[in-house]
Amino acid sequence: MANALTAIRLLLVLPFGILMSAGTERSAVFAALMFVTAIVTDLFDGRIARRTGSVSSLGGTFDHSADFLFVMSGLVGGVTRGAFPWLLPVVIAVAFGQYVFDSYWLHGQRQLRKSRLGRYNGILYFVPLGGDILLGLGYRFVQPLLRPVAWLLVLSTLISIGQRLIGLRNVRPRDPASPAEERAS
Repeated sequence: MANALTAIRLLLVLPFGILMSAGTERSAVFAALMFVTAIVTDLFDGRIARRTGSVSSLGGTFDHSADFLFVMSGLVGGVTRGAFPWLLPVVIAVAFGQYVFDSYWLHGQRQLRKSRLGRYNGILYFVPLGGDILLGLGYRFVQPLLRPVAWLLVLSTLISIGQRLIGLRNVRPRDPASPAEERAS
């Protein structure tokens, strides 16, 4: 059930991006419905997985990937209209790629290696999308906040990338032939 909720977000990726690129009031209404659906499914998929004992590293990666793709589609759609700086989806893509690479290949973990700033960023990436949707629905008070929030997210994402890079100093190359590695698996 949890993965089915995550899959709903994945199915919304392309239509959401298209709606976010349209920039009309009608597209904002449908984008708002998809946005709320994405948030609700994101809130409940983890809870359901924990309650049913079906939490897995693959499920966590699926959840984070669906969130990433949903956010990216909306941001890229907004970038095409000039709603967001182009740098925001670029740094988010770099940060997500680093997150996956750092977790699975550099640290050799079987699940994503989380950070506090990365978690907050992941939540806050939805804010400019919601703000742009509100703007499309006629709530003009959001206008002066949208760009500063987007630029603050660029900055916090760059800081998060930097923190992970600094953390690489403590990573030792794994030797797959070492007995310690074999016992740990």
